[in-house]
Amino acid sequence: MQEYRSLALIILSIFVVTLLGAYFSPSFEEQKTYLELFVLFGSLLFIFAVVVIFATLGFHTFALYMALFLAIVIAMFGVFGAVVVVLLTYISWGSIFAMEVLLYDAGAKSAKEWFISRYKFKNFKAEFYAFYPMIGFTYVLLEIFPSILSRESAIDFSPSRVLKEMEELLE
Repeated sequence: MQEYRSLALIILSIFVVTLLGAYFSPSFEEQKTYLELFVLFGSLLFIFAVVVIFATLGFHTFALYMALFLAIVIAMFGVFGAVVVVLLTYISWGSIFAMEVLLYDAGAKSAKEWFISRYKFKNFKAEFYAFYPMIGFTYVLLEIFPSILSRESAIDFSPSRVLKEMEELLE
């Protein structure tokens, strides 16, 4: 619990220092810049909080919250806003899921525990197919490109092997 207090204190101090900078600025332009920075920090904090919620709760538990959030976004920004939120959700959760799949395939024990604690095979299979493009993109980004640049061989990744191993693990 101590680490969370320190994190909260750091975040609070960032906001306080930014507001103090806005208050004591000699010109309106500097005040405006500090206030824009304050709003930017708030936006970044919100995005970070949403990503943490995705990672800890999992997508299945997050569905009710997401439905409520989409209703609010549609009321405020229309359908385009909802499309943007869905796309960003797909990218953020898909990146987390893809990273965990690649870690599992590489033999990481923490990834195995992550899947055991959050999934039954039916749910895993649905998300595996839904995020298949993200898994491929993450593999190319984290394995293929670095292996080309470093002139080393890439780790072999087989989606069918992962799916078969997960069936045995999660049944």
